[in-house]
Amino acid sequence: MKQNTIRNMIGRNVERQLVREYLLKETERAGYGGLVFNRTPEGTKVTLSAEQVGRVIGRRGKVIHELQRRLQEDFNLPNPQLEVEEIQESRTNAQVMASRLASSLERGWFFRRAGHSTVQNIMDAGARGVIVILSGKITGARHRVEKFQKGHIKYCGETALQFMDVGFSTAVKKLGTIGCTVRIMRPGTKLPHEIEILERSESGLPELVESTGYVPPEISEITMEEE
Repeated sequence: MKQNTIRNMIGRNVERQLVREYLLKETERAGYGGLVFNRTPEGTKVTLSAEQVGRVIGRRGKVIHELQRRLQEDFNLPNPQLEVEEIQESRTNAQVMASRLASSLERGWFFRRAGHSTVQNIMDAGARGVIVILSGKITGARHRVEKFQKGHIKYCGETALQFMDVGFSTAVKKLGTIGCTVRIMRPGTKLPHEIEILERSESGLPELVESTGYVPPEISEITMEEE
């Protein structure tokens, strides 16, 4: 029973990854920004984020209906319901910025200019941190890795999974393929170690007591002794 559950889980994740790769290829020109899967009693709800919603929907919904048909026939998704959301700020979307970076490299931008420009654009949009990783035959026949980063970065753990967005794209050049990875810490992120120390009010109780009504036991004992 347990093995069947694990097998089904792995098969579902592989299926979703194939769907991501397919929709990325079909909607890359529309500014593909990511997918969210939700299982509902009616079927599988797939929410696609894109810069240009109109290009994904098509005239009279022709494109999106064709994508839904392909998802059902080629990927065996039960009753897929494809929805499209517009990306409000494309510069804070890791997948969009990774695709733009790959496109810049393919157009002939020098890798340092492309990397620094991508980092600066993301930080100007309000991100708390960003790291750009280029991996492959960047300037010669040998493989190398170049990193550009700024601000707060989390590499592992629950904090990285919760607050970091990751995007990946590839740039195909004459020397070879370059992998472009963009990791962005979302704007307005409050990290676990960032705490706010409240000042005491005139009565000697913390402002927390006045705002929430909660009185810690140690403060209650001090107040009773004073009375």
